[in-house]
Amino acid sequence: MATPMALASSSSNFLSLPRTATHLSFSPKSPVLYPKPCFSISSLASPDLDPSLPSNVHTFWQWLRQEGMVSSKTHVKPAIFPQGLGLATTKDLSKNQVVLEVPKRFWINPDAVTHSEIGNACSGLKPWVSVALFLIRENLKDDSRWRRYLDILPPQTDSTVFWSEEELAELQGTQLLSTTLNVKEYVKSEFFKVEEQILRRHNDLFPSPVTLDDFFWAFGILRSRAFSRLRGQNLVLIPFADLVNHSVSVTSEEHACEVKAPAGLFSWDVLFSLRSPTSVKAGEQVFIQYDLKKSNAELALDYGFIEPKSDRNAYTLTFEIPESDPFFDDKLDIAETNGLGETAYFDIVLERPFPPAMLPFLRLLALGGTDAYLLESLFRNSIWGNLEMPVSRANEEIVCQMVRNVCEAALSAYHTTIEEDEKLKEENLDSRLRIAVGIREGEKRVLQQLIKIFHDRELELDQLEYYQDRRLKDFGLCGEQSEIIFWESK
Repeated sequence: MATPMALASSSSNFLSLPRTATHLSFSPKSPVLYPKPCFSISSLASPDLDPSLPSNVHTFWQWLRQEGMVSSKTHVKPAIFPQGLGLATTKDLSKNQVVLEVPKRFWINPDAVTHSEIGNACSGLKPWVSVALFLIRENLKDDSRWRRYLDILPPQTDSTVFWSEEELAELQGTQLLSTTLNVKEYVKSEFFKVEEQILRRHNDLFPSPVTLDDFFWAFGILRSRAFSRLRGQNLVLIPFADLVNHSVSVTSEEHACEVKAPAGLFSWDVLFSLRSPTSVKAGEQVFIQYDLKKSNAELALDYGFIEPKSDRNAYTLTFEIPESDPFFDDKLDIAETNGLGETAYFDIVLERPFPPAMLPFLRLLALGGTDAYLLESLFRNSIWGNLEMPVSRANEEIVCQMVRNVCEAALSAYHTTIEEDEKLKEENLDSRLRIAVGIREGEKRVLQQLIKIFHDRELELDQLEYYQDRRLKDFGLCGEQSEIIFWESK
């Protein structure tokens, strides 16, 4: 299955979920792609495809040819690789060479819904929900225009949304578990709304029953295969192009675009053009990069795989200004002025610098006592700059303790240690358990890194330069070694 979301910055473009300490981390052992589903084989075969390919893949290829999607610019064809179904080159390809083009009339997107029989009924829905209903309805029709494409789509993916309770239990303590459960509840709530507002009121448009399982299937297809970043297109399924798989070795997301081509004597057609981001030898697989910015947790949620790279491991720290804080209003005003709010989320990536706003926010959160004067209106225009550096020993110590306490509490929620996870990874695990182990280990590595950084920081507190030292230097009242220069010494 490894079907992508190419070109896409992220399928989250079509679905925004409430944030809940959810961006996580992990690192997989091997599959950077996930396996394709199995198919039954028939004697019906296309002469230019491997005869051992499943019959529905042959039928799909024939449909592509009949519809004109296989042309002189098509340099790939479906093939089975160790990772599953993908696109094999039919000739040597150079970097950025076009490998296929798909006319806009075959795209499945909100425009396709608008111009369909269910367009009016779905006009007020979220774009992804309307496309999901369209996909379900087409899949229930024997005469769907996209029948041959729909027949090769998997019944589910390895996304954590489709994991059993037993499999999800392996994610105990991880942020991915809470994220997955939140996503599942969100999808359920959207289905129940659609069931009430659309399905029950339009039996003529949906004569066959639409179930919650159908809705989750459509959600999984969109989450894993939708392209975005096309001009004016934030959510689009593109048959044939979405067979392209992901590889960790591809480091560029520049692989697709819209182009115009003659469609007749006086008309033009819009095409989706897929290019190979690397040079490829004939018969080898073409890969793309799904998204360079996604953490392993996001990869697991969207596609059902993780990567071994350390910078895919992440953990989201969540902090909030408590309403019981005597300086709540002042702190909230300062936070909002600087693009934050009462609650702030900071994605910590393994072996990467902290988000720029994290330490200033934590120092703001810890402000009090003899440092509270910095909250006065006199300092309002300069306080954020002052918070970018240590304020006082007491303030910096509170910051260190806050972060360490949060991380130590998070570590205590896992049911395994890093050492146990490392040992498990040496075994022959199934794909979902390998993802779970990688996620657990990755999050714990980020948490342990944070604990070490802030423990080491506490050991340096007496050597740091604080706000008052900087102010004295600014006024020429303090030397380079922080010794006080008294007026009387002149």
